[in-house]
Amino acid sequence: MRIRIGKRAAAVAGIAAAIVLAGATPALAASGTVHTDSGAPLTVRSSPSATAGSVGSIADGTAVTISCQTNGSTVDGKYGTSDIWDKVGDGYVSDAYVYTGSDGRVAPDCAGSTLTCSTAGTGDPKTCAQAVAYAKTRVHTNDLDSYEGWCDRINAQNYGWTASGSETAYIHWTQIPASYKHPGDYQVPAGGLAFFKSSGAGHTMISIGDGKFLSNDINGYGSYTETTIAQIKSKWGQTYLGWSQPWFKVNH
Repeated sequence: MRIRIGKRAAAVAGIAAAIVLAGATPALAASGTVHTDSGAPLTVRSSPSATAGSVGSIADGTAVTISCQTNGSTVDGKYGTSDIWDKVGDGYVSDAYVYTGSDGRVAPDCAGSTLTCSTAGTGDPKTCAQAVAYAKTRVHTNDLDSYEGWCDRINAQNYGWTASGSETAYIHWTQIPASYKHPGDYQVPAGGLAFFKSSGAGHTMISIGDGKFLSNDINGYGSYTETTIAQIKSKWGQTYLGWSQPWFKVNH
């Protein structure tokens, strides 16, 4: 999800010469210009997250080439609030600090993580692809009691179980073996399960790929609709924990 506030449509003139950044530029790459609130350099991160390690910086006013874009942690910047991150050279910068002439994406989707969803070792009745296909058939906007508040059970049903075997979504996250979990990783493959922590039971939802997910309740109680990590965080104030392969306590 992206919300831009006060973005100027006119091109910025008199920009300093672009710095040369490592990495080849694929077809359909886009251009942008870094602008920070304070004029300080913009930190380039190792992954699309504000807490990821620094791999360099780009001076305010510098023109950059954006090879691809992806979703990551939400950042409040000069151009509003955004969870879009731009791949620049060997790192990522928040699009909230990059003038691109558009409020949406302007470059191809990044390949992101090479990890894929897998049911190996889980014993799940359905594959990741089958679970995603089934989840898509369940999309609705009605207020159904069987969906309201049952995020963890819904994920389990998508994979062929009647229940997850865990008391809450957050407890489910704590029970998953470390080898199946990817804490803090926003690159969730289709079929992967995203988890959140709150003061209550937490939340979980299934990825359908390209930064999109299917979740109950977020767009109306009892509904099952498309959403993003950013929407869960901003609308419900939940903390994103990461994603996991479809491991369920009910089978372990």
